[in-house]
Amino acid sequence: MMLELENLQVAYGGIQALKGIALQVEEGEIVTLIGANGAGKSTTLRTISGLERAKAGRIVYNGEDVTGKPSKYMVEKGLVMVPEGQLIFPDMTVLENLKIGTYLRRNREIEADMKRMYELFPRLKERFWQLAGTLSGGELQMLAVARALMIRPKLLMMDEPSLGLAPLVVQNIFSIIRTIRDSGVTVLLIEQNANAALKVADRGYVLETGRITLEGSGEALRRNPEVRAAYLGKS
Repeated sequence: MMLELENLQVAYGGIQALKGIALQVEEGEIVTLIGANGAGKSTTLRTISGLERAKAGRIVYNGEDVTGKPSKYMVEKGLVMVPEGQLIFPDMTVLENLKIGTYLRRNREIEADMKRMYELFPRLKERFWQLAGTLSGGELQMLAVARALMIRPKLLMMDEPSLGLAPLVVQNIFSIIRTIRDSGVTVLLIEQNANAALKVADRGYVLETGRITLEGSGEALRRNPEVRAAYLGKS
């Protein structure tokens, strides 16, 4: 088991954002967490990453209790998040943004990894000299993912990777997520496009107002009448 959440609780002031959730991510899986706005999806990822502090419960990563560890520690351990909204450096070039992803590394494989990113994202190779702030939405998302991969994560967490993107770009992003998993990186994905997320996921969880209400394989959740009615627009 790569990641386990046990009775995880998070509060903002008097508001309980997470009310004791439990989930598991096995090595080599794509696991998705779906739910409406305000359900607690981003809070879950931010707490795992060390950006938010848990009120109660445990986060166990590769057998180690990492509850309360800072985000830098988590990145050093190979747990990396691609945040919602990309958060790239707009006044730096594509190449410079990618190099930022290597700041913790001191090995000779950086150039080989850069080549691999250009193979995975050909548009970034075409625009390596371009200021990141002038890229399209889809290109920005590719850059954010590629920069995270340059860290060489063991577990990649992705927050709404398809948000605001055109349908064809969304298809490409989810194809890339499969490729990332096939390369040996475990993926924890939160996504409002529930249909696309469940298609690509090995397993999934439904989060409603801070609680896990359903779990199962991606395909089983896609067939579930409650999920279809609430998140897929189908009765």
